Amino acid sequence: MDFARLWLGLLLPLVAALDFSYHHQEEMEAFLKSVAQNYSSITHLHSIGKSVKGRNLWVLVVGRSPKEHRIGIPEFKYVANMHGDETVGRELLLHLIDYLVTSDGKDLEITNLINSTRIHIMPSMNPDGFENVKKPDCFYSNGRENDNFYDLNRNFPDAFEFNNETRQPETVAVMEWLKTETFVLSANLHGGALVASYPFDNGIPATGTLHYRSLTPDDDVFQYLANTYASRNPNMKGDQCKSKMNFPNGITNGYSWYPLKGELLFISTILLIACTQR
Repeated sequence: MDFARLWLGLLLPLVAALDFSYHHQEEMEAFLKSVAQNYSSITHLHSIGKSVKGRNLWVLVVGRSPKEHRIGIPEFKYVANMHGDETVGRELLLHLIDYLVTSDGKDLEITNLINSTRIHIMPSMNPDGFENVKKPDCFYSNGRENDNFYDLNRNFPDAFEFNNETRQPETVAVMEWLKTETFVLSANLHGGALVASYPFDNGIPATGTLHYRSLTPDDDVFQYLANTYASRNPNMKGDQCKSKMNFPNGITNGYSWYPLKGELLFISTILLIACTQR
């Protein structure tokens, strides 16, 4: 390990401890800006666009070269809070940011991760929806959609059929963002079932829909990734909401679960228990 970096890590100023509560837009922005200021050598904070109500869609990048791509360094992204009432992922990503920056130079595994990967973290794709949530339940609450009442997870172009939904500002911002980086792996944190879901979520007979599945050409890789995640989380034994769904080994093909048109397609969509649905 680089002991000079370890010593530097011990000297870096610490961000104020992130409490275990829900953080509204101003609190989230203050935390992200504090991280970007105090850990400027390994972070880069930028907004990829604005929501319907004009709230910034923040992305914090963590890496040894946070402002630019370097050859041989893979680009990874996390997105959460796409549905405004699915709030657990939003807070998990804020705590992940806190853990990454405060562990750099102190924890060998985290230091190696930051050395070898450029990590893009968007805690909230739907900040307007989050602010609109009043009383969530296991099936639906106000705030799931954006402020124009569009479900952002049905709003993207679909690989298999035409999606005529009007593109929303949040959707367009993410689509433009995807053009600027060479992401090789991604995950989307939802609330609902306790399962790691892998693509495709829509399909045609050639992808296996006649057999109630829709598989990518790299299905073995995606199943491996989903199994790796689920196997390290012993509680992934099924849905603890009222639907009582059961997922063998804690994973599912998205189409096998149920077909979905216009989703933001990720290599592995990790769904977190929070009593709402994707």
